[in-house]
This record gives sequence, structure tokens and C-alpha cells, in this order.
Amino acid sequence: MEIFWNRLTAPELRLLAEEDAIVLLPVGSTEQHGPHLPTGVDHFLATEVCRRAALTVGTERPAVVAPGLWCGLADHHLAFGGTFTLSLGTYHAVLRDLCRSILGAGFSRLVIVNGHGGNVMGLAAIATELTRELQAPIATTSYFLEAGGGAARIMQDQDDLMHAGEGETAMIMAIAPDLVRGDRLAEAHGPRLDLARMLRPALGRVQGFDAFTTSGVAGDARRATAEKGEALLELYAGALARRLLAGEPWGRPEPGHSEKS
Repeated sequence: MEIFWNRLTAPELRLLAEEDAIVLLPVGSTEQHGPHLPTGVDHFLATEVCRRAALTVGTERPAVVAPGLWCGLADHHLAFGGTFTLSLGTYHAVLRDLCRSILGAGFSRLVIVNGHGGNVMGLAAIATELTRELQAPIATTSYFLEAGGGAARIMQDQDDLMHAGEGETAMIMAIAPDLVRGDRLAEAHGPRLDLARMLRPALGRVQGFDAFTTSGVAGDARRATAEKGEALLELYAGALARRLLAGEPWGRPEPGHSEKS
């Protein structure tokens, strides 16, 4: 079963639109992830979670994963180098045009699936604007917020994902172990940070990530294993798939569709 938009033909996508397929649009970032991980982590992981969720959803209704947006809002990582970032206005415009293209192809069920903490606040505002501008319900979520406290049972000493720490490192070990610089793992640790709190303005000013960590890492990547990564990916993708199969965020499920909790 092919679920990637850019591996399907236009006629195949038209048929999927007629079948009211759900489209998942992964959005991430290209930014520093410490000395041991590639800059594409957030993009890679958002796409992988969408892939797994779409395969699960696809057992009951069609689902498609659109080409992901690899650049986001990452000003706070610029000091470390290796980072691309967009202004909020540009990010809004790019997402508007991507969503307009998906809707223009005949799809009506669209979820933006975010994999980067720095996008969270911007997406919350942009989604409201997009719904009004495009006159369509544009749903958004951050995959790492979908599983409640489930990740704490998998990771060793943190409750959820931290930037370039145990969780993200473990998931990259699971899907692309060749991209993890094992010889730099000994350096891949930093303070445990509440990233959601860090990204809120302090005294009217948002601080860069370098104000909190010299390594570019939050948490301890040395504790990562591929087995933990596989468990985390299944946790996040499963939670997202269950919500979609339950009919969210478009209301009650249609007859014949699952209502899993």
C-alpha cells in the first residue's frame, strides 16, 4: 500500500481524494541537534511518525503522507550554526500555499503534524488563520504531545522528548542508525529543560538555545537505544492513528469507521 503523495500518480491521488482520504502534512525543521545527530532530525521524525500512522489508519480508511516541510521557526538555534529558519510571515505563507494545493487536489481532511518545538506557538496561531483564509478545517498537532505520559515509561530519566536527547537520539537510532555519530555520543548531554516553558518569552524576550546549553543538547543522549526509539515511534504513531480513526478532529466518525480510544 503506497501512502506517500510523491510516489503516487495524479490519477491515483484523485481517486484517493474521491475516497475522502486523510492527508498528513509533516512539518519539522533543519537545525542543530548537538554534536551527534544530523540537522534533519525533526523533519525525519515527523515524516516517520506520519508514515506509521498512515499505514495504521489505512487499514480502515485511505490516508496519504504529503511531502514534508523541512524548514520551520528555529531562530533560537542559530547560534550553533547548521540551522535554517523562516520568519513567521513566510512560514504562514508557505503553509497556506501547501494547504491550498492539498485542498485544490480535492482533499478535505488535512492534518499538519509537527515535529519541532519551535513551531508549536506559531502553528497554533497560523492554524486559525488558515482555517479562515482557506475556508476549510485545518487541523494541527505536535506528534510528541499525542501520547500523554506514555514516553516516560520508555525513557530512562525524562518524561518526554528533549532536544537532541535520549528520545530523539533513540528514534534516529531506530530508523537511520548510520546518521548517529557514535563517536560524539559521549559529548551529547546537557541540562534537563522544560522546552515549552523555555520557548515562552522571559521578561518580554525569548532567549536562544545557547543560553541554556553549551552542547546544543537537552537531556542525556547517552542513554538512547534503538529499542527505545522503536517503542517511542510506535507510541507516538499509534496515538495519532487512534485519534484520526476516532473521527478527530472533524467530529464523530462516519458509519463503519473505528472509534478506538
